[in-house]
Amino acid sequence: MLTEVVGEFPELQGLMGKYYALAQGEDASVAAASEEHWKPQGPTDRVPTDPVSVAVALADKLDTLAGFWAIDEKPTGSKDPYALRRAALGVIRLIVENALRLPILTTAKSALRGLSVKADADVLPNDLLAFFADRLKVQLRDQGARHDLVDAVFSLGGQDDLLLVVRRVEALGKFLDSDDGKNLLAGTKRASNILSIEEKKDKRTFDGAPDAALYKLDEEKALAAAIDQVKAEASAAVAKEDFAAAMSAMAKLRPAVDAFFDKVKVNDDDPKVRENRLKLLNEIRAATRAVADFSRIEG
Repeated sequence: MLTEVVGEFPELQGLMGKYYALAQGEDASVAAASEEHWKPQGPTDRVPTDPVSVAVALADKLDTLAGFWAIDEKPTGSKDPYALRRAALGVIRLIVENALRLPILTTAKSALRGLSVKADADVLPNDLLAFFADRLKVQLRDQGARHDLVDAVFSLGGQDDLLLVVRRVEALGKFLDSDDGKNLLAGTKRASNILSIEEKKDKRTFDGAPDAALYKLDEEKALAAAIDQVKAEASAAVAKEDFAAAMSAMAKLRPAVDAFFDKVKVNDDDPKVRENRLKLLNEIRAATRAVADFSRIEG
């Protein structure tokens, strides 16, 4: 009977299951999950909040995504015959709107291991995470956020807690709307551009800590001190998941970066001083990576 009704009225899919579950004396949460595990089916559809409904809805969508990834049936271009983009968007909305802490990589690996199809449970989740990143960019763009900020956070690596990604992106967006944020972004990009040119020229990177004994100007010393302070404060704030405080810490770097570029000649005639100053520029890049990869941010 249920199949016949749903076959004729597909929009009743799930709803009829709820009614039958209630008629059979099932728990109200089980009955609700019978209806809501299909949700949300689109960007404006209601997101379930009952814990049983949320768990079943997530399991259904993640199992579907893992299964299609395992057989290499992914959406291509505008073609998405199995509505996998909608499933991923549903997962994102379930997680974010219910403020859930769910590591996608770990969950995807578990889903893949439970399949009968042989799949590399350590490789495929990274590809699936990239798919979620693309869907999240669409979701946030529709809400007025910048897609490049999502790239800047995901490119840090290991960012598979979607709720924290969203919160970090929100804090980063507010920071970059401020004068401190805009100027620090400009300074960081300037540092990265100089490093890229000199690294290519010297065919090497300028990793490693600068030598404090080689600082000739006060602006170098001030920048080094600011970097040490900001690194410690921003990392501690991120560890507490206080991204607003992390951005406030980053703001303290801005005056030291501005003064450095105003007063210091990076390509000094002394090769040792030049190398040391390039290492200091690399430290700027490393410090900002506590919150995001600024090289991925437009502007």
